[in-house]
Amino acid sequence: MHTFVYLASMSPRRQELLAQIGVEFRLLLADAQEDAEALEAAFPHEAPASYVRRVVAAKLDAAIERLRRRALPPAPVLVADTTVALGGTMLAKPATPEEATRMLERLSGRTHRVLTAVGVAQASRREFTVNVSRVTFRRLSAGDIASYVASGEPFDKAGGYGIQGRAGAFARRIEGSHSGIMGLPLYETDRLLRGVRRLQPAGPPER
Repeated sequence: MHTFVYLASMSPRRQELLAQIGVEFRLLLADAQEDAEALEAAFPHEAPASYVRRVVAAKLDAAIERLRRRALPPAPVLVADTTVALGGTMLAKPATPEEATRMLERLSGRTHRVLTAVGVAQASRREFTVNVSRVTFRRLSAGDIASYVASGEPFDKAGGYGIQGRAGAFARRIEGSHSGIMGLPLYETDRLLRGVRRLQPAGPPER
């Protein structure tokens, strides 16, 4: 039985969440010549659930090829992707303060969905799941938004906010998975890992 998984993600939040549930991992990050951002490009009129599922499948393909190319020891590979959707519109990572401001203005006082897809591969077996949570923001003042954008938090996060940071004070109601909103739903991730490699919690040593 493998004692670790490969995590193909640069997200420090996903790394923290895996460590939280005691999963040992090694990073399997893209090479300089790989265009990792291109995998996250949305198709026109693509539904949010279809988008995250497709992106995770593509990320898993790329990570498996990376593992093969580097001739690394075999172990399960884990990938994830998160998007924020307001109705049928996806809100990606803002590139500028103006984009972040517009996103937060749209989210203010409304309920949106956070969709996180997770994919795990072990040998020829692949498993996927999509977690959908709903977040309702209180009404945000112009000062709330300006202060949050100035903090720099919005710029590497789908929807322009991170629930684990200062924006946690914006969420009036959450329905679903707090860890899923952060980027890795722990319940579903644990089930996937147990399924592909019979991952079991460590017990006391035998006497």
